[in-house]
Amino acid sequence: MRTVIPKVGPRFYEYRCMWFLPLYHAPMTELWSLFQNNDGNIIHKWTHYFPAYEEHFSRFKNRPAVLVEIGVFKGGSLELWKKFLGPRVQVVGIDIEDKSEYEQDQIAIRQGDQSDPVFLQSVVDEFGPPDIIIDDGSHQMEHVTASFEFLYPRMSPTGVYFVEDMHTAYWPEYGGGLRKADTFIEKSKHLIDELNADHARGALAPTDFTRSTLSIHFFDSCVIFEKGRHLPKHDLMIGKE
Repeated sequence: MRTVIPKVGPRFYEYRCMWFLPLYHAPMTELWSLFQNNDGNIIHKWTHYFPAYEEHFSRFKNRPAVLVEIGVFKGGSLELWKKFLGPRVQVVGIDIEDKSEYEQDQIAIRQGDQSDPVFLQSVVDEFGPPDIIIDDGSHQMEHVTASFEFLYPRMSPTGVYFVEDMHTAYWPEYGGGLRKADTFIEKSKHLIDELNADHARGALAPTDFTRSTLSIHFFDSCVIFEKGRHLPKHDLMIGKE
């Protein structure tokens, strides 16, 4: 007996003799399922972040990687990343409070201030350049910016920096405000120009950020930076007249 499911877009599944053979992972399913079925430590995440997590973190599954999450809370999200990324990931949680009770195999906790460069350097020295950084810490704008400015240049050259809960960039109690100059949202808007500095015709000189960043992604309350190696940029015209 053979049942064939038609192709749907770029992802499809094939059934042969009633055996399920996934050729591509359905978007969001695995991480969302781990979250929904969590019976470990408490995880506190906004539900609409999960498609973005899956999109940007999936390429690190079952690969040697270092994930640093700023902000430990109850330790549940550290367990989530461990389960999702597999046996080769080293998860590191950093928090201003002592959260060492949540340490376990593949999960280390270090106590310190996310805006303290000496502390952050000690984490990088101990575990190596992070492949993934998730900022779910104090959400104070000065802390978010300080962490990013120190850690981003020290990440893996193919890393992902994920800043979440950026609705706080609009809230005064976190140093935010609509179009307030020193919020992380406004900084990220300016970084779009640096991303495109090669095309600014001298109006803006390329920076280390220009040379090391492939893309910036804006989601509701999240900003994600993807690092990577740049090849020579050129355009092509292909086809027949």
